[in-house]
Amino acid sequence: MAKFVAILLFTLIAISMLQTMVMASNGNGGHHYNNGNRYGNGSLKSFQCPKECDRRCKQTQYHNACILFCNKCCKKCLCVPPGYYGHKEVCSCYNNWKTKEGGPKCP
Repeated sequence: MAKFVAILLFTLIAISMLQTMVMASNGNGGHHYNNGNRYGNGSLKSFQCPKECDRRCKQTQYHNACILFCNKCCKKCLCVPPGYYGHKEVCSCYNNWKTKEGGPKCP
């Protein structure tokens, strides 16, 4: 009887681990910003930039400057990072475009 319980327990653990691996390979277990279809260079059309920049700049006190530069960056890179701040790593063009002084161009 103890052998049967041990085998049953081992089988349940194995099935659970297999299910976790399948979910991770389908993208359901990873970081929620690593969606290559929704974010990243070329993920937007130029007509989508104003709406995405409104979302990105909604909470900043420098709204007009943020909108101006975000739209400029979006039209060049065709992407806007998720959230209101940070997460630029999902859009390398947006992240790597610098001012003459070497600071970030895109908000």
